[in-house]
Amino acid sequence: MQRTWDWMREAEAELAAARTLYEAGHWAWCCFTCQQAAERALKAVCEHLRTPQTGHNLNLLLQAVADHVPIPDVVREGCARLNRHYVPTRYPNAFDRGVPAEQFFEADARQALRDAEEVVHFAQTTLGGR
Repeated sequence: MQRTWDWMREAEAELAAARTLYEAGHWAWCCFTCQQAAERALKAVCEHLRTPQTGHNLNLLLQAVADHVPIPDVVREGCARLNRHYVPTRYPNAFDRGVPAEQFFEADARQALRDAEEVVHFAQTTLGGR
C-alpha cells in the first residue's frame, strides 16, 4: 500500500505545528519541526516515485528525488540548512554548555519556516492534486 498522502498530510501538519511553535517563541523546537516537515514532504515524494526511503538526512532524501525530478536551488539550499537542525535543536550535548533553547533565535526559526515552506510547496507541486 502506497502511503504518499499520509506522508504529505503529516508534512503539512508538522509545518502548521512549526508555525505555532514560532508564534510561541520556541525557536529551537520550531527549527526541528521544520526539519521534520521537510523530511515528511520528501518522503511523500519518494513514496509517489515508488522509491521509499528511510533515514533523516534531507540531502540524501533529495538525492533520491533528484533521480526523477529536477530540484530547484531554493529547495536544495533549504534542505541543506534544515538538515543542520536535526540533532542540535534537541540535545544539550550538541553544545559545550547550555541547552538548545538558548542556542536558537527568532531569525533561525524564521529562516527554517521559509525553508520548510519551500520544501513542502515543492512536494505538493510534484505530487499534484489529491
